Amino acid sequence: MPKKFQGENTKAAASKARKADAKAAEKERQDREREDALWADDNKHVQRKMQRKNDQEQKRQQQLDRKVENQKAYEQEMTKLAEVSKSSTAKFSTPAKVTQAQIEREKEREEFERKEMEQKRLLEQQKIVSEQPELVENVNRLQIEGDSATNVDEAIRVLRGSVDGASSSISQDQHPEKRLKAAYATFEENRLPRLKEEHPTLRLSQLKQLLKKEWQKSADNPLNQKIMNIIK
Repeated sequence: MPKKFQGENTKAAASKARKADAKAAEKERQDREREDALWADDNKHVQRKMQRKNDQEQKRQQQLDRKVENQKAYEQEMTKLAEVSKSSTAKFSTPAKVTQAQIEREKEREEFERKEMEQKRLLEQQKIVSEQPELVENVNRLQIEGDSATNVDEAIRVLRGSVDGASSSISQDQHPEKRLKAAYATFEENRLPRLKEEHPTLRLSQLKQLLKKEWQKSADNPLNQKIMNIIK
């Protein structure tokens, strides 16, 4: 009688491994889709808010246009009444005076409404400005006394120029590029894990943007250290 096979079925093991890989890939895809959906929802929310503001502004403008048209029609009607009153006999003089008083009251009412509409317009403008999306600061830009830089090489050039102009007693590094890059690498190694803990929902690219923004103000930045030496 042949011995019963005690080892693991290789086909079954391979099938099990494929299923596990497929399940992991599907979970990763679903997580990525959920994250993309969150960012898409934020963009849609901003667009809807701006659309509502545009609709309100358009509606307000239409109301002002109708107000101007009504005012013109009213003034034309009052002009006709004034012409009729002038050609009337003395017995119609009293009604003419009453009509003039009505004109003055109507002008006062129109002026009050105009001021009220202007106040509402100013409030709407202030509200729209306060709700505008914040502009992203260019955290990769360095500017010293009129010169500006947007990358490491240009930053070193600007820094060297500012050092030469500020004081001849300040010595320059033999290899400032290497020191700057090494300092940033150390800063990134220490700070990036903390940023991931503080902002677990952000992507790596967004975390690096925050990192660069902190780097521009960090005391570990050699550029900031030399600037402080110049100021002193």
